[in-house]
Amino acid sequence: MALFVIADLHLSLNSNKPMDVFQGWNNYINRLSENWRSLVSKDDTVVLAGDISWAMKLEDSLADFSFLHSLPGQKILLKGNHDYWWSTKTKIENFFSQHGFSDLHVLHNCAYSIGEYAICGTRGWLYNSATEEDKKIVNREVGRLQMSLEEGKKLGKLPIVFLHYPPVYDGMECREILELLFRAGITRCYFGHIHGQQAAKKALVGNWKGISMNLVSCDYVKFSPVPII
Repeated sequence: MALFVIADLHLSLNSNKPMDVFQGWNNYINRLSENWRSLVSKDDTVVLAGDISWAMKLEDSLADFSFLHSLPGQKILLKGNHDYWWSTKTKIENFFSQHGFSDLHVLHNCAYSIGEYAICGTRGWLYNSATEEDKKIVNREVGRLQMSLEEGKKLGKLPIVFLHYPPVYDGMECREILELLFRAGITRCYFGHIHGQQAAKKALVGNWKGISMNLVSCDYVKFSPVPII
């Protein structure tokens, strides 16, 4: 029962938002499917760290989630900045249930027990939040992560945090998120959002005060789910 993570699939099987126009994204659906199937078994779990589908509405995301459902393993989904289809946890879960997607699960104000790990996380927010509105969003995301970590603590497992936004980028820090990670004793954090080799160079990948920071955007990891070791 292995655990994997990948972010930023940007699926657009039922919308006019092809990712193939971007450098390195050619034939990415087939590449992702082949890599996924070669690594992930039906008993494994994959965390999808945001920007999952380009659909604007939940009902328009059916083709994308049907594709995910066709892939082996359980999938745990958290929100990204482009997941405009995202609704309440209840509505999303009802949508999944209606279409028989029993392998799709929502990570929102909660935690999941997978093997020896407690899967915790939230979207996060910008690392250079300056406006009052940004600060409100950061505080809300911190609250959601705190709730997720509290639920994870109840599971009695080793907590791992998954975010969409990187908590550190180009020397800028989302201090509120980082302080919470540090206080909670988190040792591993996985995130996406960053695309392109030049942008990836600005992301903190490696150690931050004892926390292993890992970028898992789809193109950065060559469209292959990353094993949690």
